[in-house]
Amino acid sequence: MARPDPRVAPVDRRPGSGGGRLRRFTRRHGWRAYAIPVLAIATIAVLVDLVLNPRGSAPAGAGDAAASTSVASPPSAVPPEPVAAPTAPAEIDAAPTVTAPPATVEDYVEQGAGTLSVVDGGSEVLGTGPLQRFVVEVEDGIGVDGAAFADAVTATLGDPRSWGNGGRVSFQRVGAAADYDFKVSLVSPGSMETYCPGVGTGGYTSCRYGERAVINLARWATAVPHYEGDVATYRHYVVNHEVGHVLGNGHLQCPGPGQPAPVMQQQTLGLQGCAKNAWPYP
Repeated sequence: MARPDPRVAPVDRRPGSGGGRLRRFTRRHGWRAYAIPVLAIATIAVLVDLVLNPRGSAPAGAGDAAASTSVASPPSAVPPEPVAAPTAPAEIDAAPTVTAPPATVEDYVEQGAGTLSVVDGGSEVLGTGPLQRFVVEVEDGIGVDGAAFADAVTATLGDPRSWGNGGRVSFQRVGAAADYDFKVSLVSPGSMETYCPGVGTGGYTSCRYGERAVINLARWATAVPHYEGDVATYRHYVVNHEVGHVLGNGHLQCPGPGQPAPVMQQQTLGLQGCAKNAWPYP
């Protein structure tokens, strides 16, 4: 009998030895032999999904859900910025909604240069109470004699019927270089918003803004219709009223028909049945 050639591997002839190639493949590659079929199946599944659901499409109902989300959660609105308050306290006689043409007494400039110049010079101390020093200013380009306006303001505040009555307060006009407590400024209607910003004079009324008693040139020149041309009395009134605000006094109402109107009543807007009055202590 011939001997088997040792160079040729013996063939496994035992029962159940079928699939020798698969066994040899498994022995050679170990765990990788099992992973390859799994990866092949996963790849086939992905390819099938791409065919059935092309890229960019969404499952049925997804669009409705997105729309519902956008309606239920709108972008939040940015709140408006608050309007800034005036930089200093202010009091005014609010402009009337409808005004009759004022009685024309003298011409005035509707719009000045917008800048103010101090009327230089001063006065003696007027009164005996705690001292209040004031400066007088006139807007440039309005054609008003500054010295005459300053004298009128000084005469009003120095009158014994004014705020200094009975030694309550004293006044002294001072020049540009001196220390002062408040200013009295004559301003054209067109510049009122510059010196009473955001207050709402409507170019008609005067106001107190911060340290300034701002006198409207139109009212200084013509008064108001219900003063019936009595410009001199109105000028005393408007100076005392606005300086009254500087001194800390608020508005008052008419106490009764026929009685003198308080100087802190808004007489520019109407007398409410009272009689016109220019003085705190008439």
